[in-house]
Amino acid sequence: MIAHASSWLLALLIVGIPAYGYANGVKVYEAFVEGAKEGFSVALRILPYLVAILAAVGAFRASGAMDAISRSIAPVTNFFGVPPEVLPLALVRPFSGSGATGILAGIFSDPALGPDSYAGRLGSMLQGSTETTFYVLSVYCGAVGITKYRHALAAGLLADLTGFIASVTIAHYIGHYFWG
Repeated sequence: MIAHASSWLLALLIVGIPAYGYANGVKVYEAFVEGAKEGFSVALRILPYLVAILAAVGAFRASGAMDAISRSIAPVTNFFGVPPEVLPLALVRPFSGSGATGILAGIFSDPALGPDSYAGRLGSMLQGSTETTFYVLSVYCGAVGITKYRHALAAGLLADLTGFIASVTIAHYIGHYFWG
């Protein structure tokens, strides 16, 4: 019933928005084409920032620096209930959503872990409760020419830290009381 209603709602939006614009005297097709032109120019402005952040994340992972950092902080994070398999995800997530998703997929496909393991559940919570802070700042602030975003960076990293702590706390609590 709900799936059927959502299909009709989507169709209503696709037809309704242009019909509403037309009824209010908006040249709908021309407005659409103008918006597409603006979207294309924004994409061209964003592209260098996107390539730079993806290249940096790729170099970080390929150089082995991520594994070295994970190994060096693993004794501390193990104490707080963060398995070593999740550390690369926590390190990459502020930079790249697709890189973090790849790491999470690796946790899921590992026969020793899998999606129902503590690492899989914690990684899923971490993926959903943190943001790609550096990616967002570099792409979106770069696209509109904002160069002074230190306060936004501090707020974003604080939010990521909060999401990380909440993920570990909730995964530990749920794991202890519900997953056995």
